[in-house]
Amino acid sequence: MMKTTNSSAAIDPKALAQTTVYSILFTISFTHLLNDMMQSVIPAIYPLMKDNFQLSFTEIGLITFTFQVTASLLQPFVGHFTDKTPRPYSLAIGMSFTLAGLISLAFASSFIAILISVSLIGMGSSVFHPESSRVAHLASGGKKGLAQSIFQLGGNAGAAIGPLLAALIVVPYGQFNIIWFAFIAILGIIVLFRVGTWYKGHLISKSKNKTVAVPANHKALSKTKVITSLGILLVLIFSKYFYMASMSSYFTFYLIDKFHVTVQQSQIYLFIFLASVAAGTLLGGALGDRFGRKYIIWISILGAAPFTLLLPYANLFWCGVLSVIIGLIMSSAFSAILVYATELVPGKVGMIAGLFFGFAFGMGGLGSAVLGKLADITSVGYVFKVCAFLPLIGFVTGFLPNIEQTKKAAASA
Repeated sequence: MMKTTNSSAAIDPKALAQTTVYSILFTISFTHLLNDMMQSVIPAIYPLMKDNFQLSFTEIGLITFTFQVTASLLQPFVGHFTDKTPRPYSLAIGMSFTLAGLISLAFASSFIAILISVSLIGMGSSVFHPESSRVAHLASGGKKGLAQSIFQLGGNAGAAIGPLLAALIVVPYGQFNIIWFAFIAILGIIVLFRVGTWYKGHLISKSKNKTVAVPANHKALSKTKVITSLGILLVLIFSKYFYMASMSSYFTFYLIDKFHVTVQQSQIYLFIFLASVAAGTLLGGALGDRFGRKYIIWISILGAAPFTLLLPYANLFWCGVLSVIIGLIMSSAFSAILVYATELVPGKVGMIAGLFFGFAFGMGGLGSAVLGKLADITSVGYVFKVCAFLPLIGFVTGFLPNIEQTKKAAASA
């Protein structure tokens, strides 16, 4: 699978940049699956932790907030640093933090110990996402939307599988069984070491040809316009991930409270939602490459609004159906947003990926904490009624420039 490693130094960088290295894309997608599978164990065991440690919804929200903040704050700095001085084996090192966090979480005996454990897992994520996004970009061969979608597909699939495995392994048998996920982290370290070897070979090949220029796609856009566009994209990330926080952290509680399903049954509904998110992710990047990222961003945020508004009033069956539709539509946004942002600021893939992954995680963590407090004050059902309006923020997509047209105009000038 990794045969490109040994010969990469002999490949012309220009030819390499035009070749889509699917073996690397699917390998990095697989490690994203492992990474997010392990991370998704955290919200999946919330009902168990809530009972074991007598936690409030506010404390549940603080667990997510701690994880998301440690996962988000470091990402732009990691990305900015590695833009200047790439570190191919940092991916394996980051996964080692996740391994330490999982072992610590399996043995955690207090609320503080839980917070320390999830912060270690968050630190692993802060290294993994910007660097693995860079690897996907390098292996894209110009198909940047497709490459990000393949990469994101792994993460979303892992996020879907994680709660299902937690329902089968951890919830019935207890907290200590989180230790089984540590073996997944060890597998991830091994695979990422191999990816790091390919990455190192790519850098060596690139360094031998200094004539490969950094693309400057959008000189026609002013600095103010670029900054404004990045701000709009971050607002859209806020809308998406605040809503996703309500689903990932509180959907199980909502189903248990309103429909009196068991914890295991609620996890199955969460798995169905997250599986639809994984499916929608792959479509978003490919469609963005073909039809334009602005249109995909618009549809994926604003288009989810009718279904989020219906969800709080649906019965159990339609709640499941609507969650699938919401997952399919809303999940197509992130790959398109990320690639759009990297095209606005070419040559800064690590920093942009770190900024957007970090902001997404931060908004997810803040959303979970705020919504947990709101659930304590009111009810979980009220949380979903409030969050239903968030996708309406998608109307601000109309203020984004059509960068595909800008590229064509620059090329013809």
